[in-house]
Amino acid sequence: MRIAEVHVYSHDLPVHDGPYRMAHADVRALKTTLVKLVADNGLTGWGETCPVGPTYAESHAAGAVAAVSEIAPGLLGTEVLPVPLHRRMGGLLHGHHYAKAAIDIAAHDLLGKHLGVSVSDLLGGAITDRVPSYYALSIGDPGETARLAAEKRDQGYPRLQVKIGGRPVEQDIETIRKVWEVTRSAGTALAVDGNRSLTTRDALRISRECPDVPFFLEQPCNTVDDLRKIRPQIDHALYLDESGTSLDAAISAAGTGLVDGFGMKVTRLGGLHPMRGFRDLCAARGLPHTCDDSWGGDIIAAACTHIGVTVAPELLEGVWVAADHIDGHYDPDNGITAENGHIKRPDGPGLGITPDETLFGAPTASF
Repeated sequence: MRIAEVHVYSHDLPVHDGPYRMAHADVRALKTTLVKLVADNGLTGWGETCPVGPTYAESHAAGAVAAVSEIAPGLLGTEVLPVPLHRRMGGLLHGHHYAKAAIDIAAHDLLGKHLGVSVSDLLGGAITDRVPSYYALSIGDPGETARLAAEKRDQGYPRLQVKIGGRPVEQDIETIRKVWEVTRSAGTALAVDGNRSLTTRDALRISRECPDVPFFLEQPCNTVDDLRKIRPQIDHALYLDESGTSLDAAISAAGTGLVDGFGMKVTRLGGLHPMRGFRDLCAARGLPHTCDDSWGGDIIAAACTHIGVTVAPELLEGVWVAADHIDGHYDPDNGITAENGHIKRPDGPGLGITPDETLFGAPTASF
């Protein structure tokens, strides 16, 4: 089975309860990029990538369309198998993992449909049919953030992520303590995510002023060098997120003992094939991690869920999906969402998602 056609779509995803606030951005609307692969046997597969604007990472929506369009002509005739596909993409364009991920996900969807198995089967087999999710509390008033934390606690989320940064550190400390007050009795796990916005000074202060709050500190500073500086001086576990820009970067962080876990995005690594390698690396080192992505609709959410169900439960920190912030689903019958703080694995071959193509309009590019 070989690739016969590649179609690229751009689709608007308004944030219905926006803005969604992070240290470096207020997110009000995003444009996601979708890829449809058509094989020479007529089967189709779908992939997706959705950068959170141009400042969260070295990625942006227009760049995804451009990169996929650069690669697409050279993919025609390529076998729909992960290893030859990634070698071919690497020979056509250096880097741009986030764009290649959409093609990778579409290929897994296509291959699963061809073989009559789910994507999680292709990734080694599901351990469970239901994975924990987590809710990300965007930056806001400390009291309001705590109120929302209590609401999500009652909805069954086993883990909450508290966004910090981009404001006086005293407000971040107040927010952390208020959220802890309303979640401690429930045993809710807490991540405190700086989105690489903090100085080493402020990261150290947060850890030192909250010694009794058992959170882990996720990517507080911008560079790996800054993380190395604070690592021996903090009393909280340290997780790598934005600096985990490749499988090589993750191997280095794990091998040197820099971090205690990862917040990992499927598109950051380049798709499900490298994410499988990352999963196995973390299993070998006993490092917990998430299986999620920056943003997007049902297609990327399904991809994250399929890799998530293959992770050992004691190492899976959760699967985050943007469904709480997006109106509607690509697939009205099988859309991905969290219920009681958990996500069910989609049924059916491939991703288990059949998008309504009429939602996306005409392709931006076809090859």
